[in-house]
Amino acid sequence: MPAVDPGEIDKFEQLAERWWDPEGEFKPLHRIQPLRLDYIRSVVDLADKRVLDVGCGGGLLSEGLAASGAKVTGLEPGEGAIGAARAHLAGSGLDVDYRQAELGDFLTENPAPFDVITCMEVLEHVPDPGELMRQCAELLRPGGLLFFATLNRTVRAYAMAIIGAEYVLGWLPKGTHDWDRFITPGEMADHLRHAGLAPREFRGMIFNPLTNSFRLGDDVAVNYLGHAERPEA
Repeated sequence: MPAVDPGEIDKFEQLAERWWDPEGEFKPLHRIQPLRLDYIRSVVDLADKRVLDVGCGGGLLSEGLAASGAKVTGLEPGEGAIGAARAHLAGSGLDVDYRQAELGDFLTENPAPFDVITCMEVLEHVPDPGELMRQCAELLRPGGLLFFATLNRTVRAYAMAIIGAEYVLGWLPKGTHDWDRFITPGEMADHLRHAGLAPREFRGMIFNPLTNSFRLGDDVAVNYLGHAERPEA
């Protein structure tokens, strides 16, 4: 089974020109961007670290990582998304090496290890997240860190991420998510271990409708993020 889904790539390619519109179809990513970037920076000093941003899309996280001092490579199979990333980068004053490729092909051509790999809001869109984790692990140096973010396969996640975000609030286009591809933390931990990585932490990204904001917490029933380490030996 391939690690990517052409149908999912096409779905996001149709929205490529809207990546940097904070009120557009990628509004939720803009909303959680500070939260996930702060989480990464709380775990690792990004200064001069070689970072691979897998499934970088239009470059939201890639630019944040670069602004934090990392040497970033942004990887994305979609031509339109990479075009949007490069166009925005031109006016940002930052330095990101964007590559249009699937991770498996990139792995074959670029075996040099990275200090940090990010794979955020990607795993719920691929048919084989375990294979994607294995490929990430091969590109991670011993002692390196993998950061991930995805959606839990719970009734509450279905209600909030699909019914709420796609149909009620209109934050996302209808059909953005497939509940069957959501990943429980237990499944995520298994994928990481089978890839030779050691899970270190799972944190919930919790939306508070009263304050209209996200925060980190212990509740992983809907969105969660975390990190794993490739052991030294």
